[in-house]
Amino acid sequence: MDLTRFPRVSLARLPSPVEPLPRLTTHLGGPQLYVKRDDLTGLGLGGNKLRKLEFLLGEARLQGADTVLTVGAMQSNHARQTAAACARMGLECELILRRSSHATDSYLNGGNVLLDRLFGARLHVLAANENREAFMESRAEALCAEGRKPYCIPVGGSCGLGNLGYAVCAAEILSQSRELAASFAAVVTATGSGGTQGGLVAGMRLLDGPPVVGIAVEGARAEQEALAAHQAADALRLLGCSDLDTTEDVTVLDEFVGPGYARPTDSMREALALAARLEGLVLDPVYTGKAFAGFIALARSGRYGKPESLLFVHTGGTPGLFGYPESV
Repeated sequence: MDLTRFPRVSLARLPSPVEPLPRLTTHLGGPQLYVKRDDLTGLGLGGNKLRKLEFLLGEARLQGADTVLTVGAMQSNHARQTAAACARMGLECELILRRSSHATDSYLNGGNVLLDRLFGARLHVLAANENREAFMESRAEALCAEGRKPYCIPVGGSCGLGNLGYAVCAAEILSQSRELAASFAAVVTATGSGGTQGGLVAGMRLLDGPPVVGIAVEGARAEQEALAAHQAADALRLLGCSDLDTTEDVTVLDEFVGPGYARPTDSMREALALAARLEGLVLDPVYTGKAFAGFIALARSGRYGKPESLLFVHTGGTPGLFGYPESV
């Protein structure tokens, strides 16, 4: 898997470590549990999006961009990491954020939003029914008319180029599994915009790795599986492997979404508490909390024996705790 032909900037502290979860393993009494700490990637309090941004902002720099635009939810981790990366690179950053109708002061001003402003990003806050992508396109046109050079990034940084960051992660996981003598029966991650799971699926397909299970944080299973498969296909196309069909490689579980995106569930609260109290591991209520609930359910399911190992990819999002304190 040769990625040298793609422009790339160094943003993340890689490879992120893989750590055992011994007390949680004992508590659940099932397979051996591990976590890949993509919450420790460094810049701007870390997270999974830095992997994608290394490739996306590499292209932006090659194109001579001076302003980066992207879209997300009000408490978007992707937006926060984009703002931090732009600060590092000396680029202007504009964030088009959609606010929920269930807005609190913490949601509007704390957590990731506080950091967005600290990193110097310009925020455009839209109502829930407004089209973020259309706004971003019109804003980019306005910047062009001013003589600026904008570069637009899709929601979550999820596109073929960005997803290459998680093909890299797949290679890291396989290398680390050999070092740990732990052959992972499955890799589990949160899935929303589909790029993290899609990139992992693409990388594992090329490298003959284990299956990737996505735990949906929004949407229904069929919708999310189609999205992740599309994201995997986009990455494989860039790698010259468009003939590979990953449809059968994509599995998404949607039982942990609950009432909807960023809406709390009992299983999410249990996951946050178990991770924190047994392992000192901090999750967030929107992404990793629900995904870890799915990870725990898989460990409890009896599908995997005690000698087997499962890996959870911690995608970060810790600042979200302070945007949704009432959810914890």
